[in-house]
Amino acid sequence: PEEFAQGHLPDAVNIDSSAGFSQQIDALDRTAAYAVYCRSGNRSAQALAIMQDAGFTDVAHLLGGIVAWQAAGGTVVS
Repeated sequence: PEEFAQGHLPDAVNIDSSAGFSQQIDALDRTAAYAVYCRSGNRSAQALAIMQDAGFTDVAHLLGGIVAWQAAGGTVVS
């Protein structure tokens, strides 16, 4: 949540990967498109694997996290 508050992609929704992640994603549409990311890409890589194992079919991972996104000139909001 702290990282999300510092800057995130527009219209993003924060789901904390360390606090009941599997239960939180149960309510999501498994056929919708999702992009997962964290600050550096480590936790989001784990979240990606969990989502894929749970049957999500359209999940993208932001390699390098929001830090790499910003370094490449990507826009964030806070």
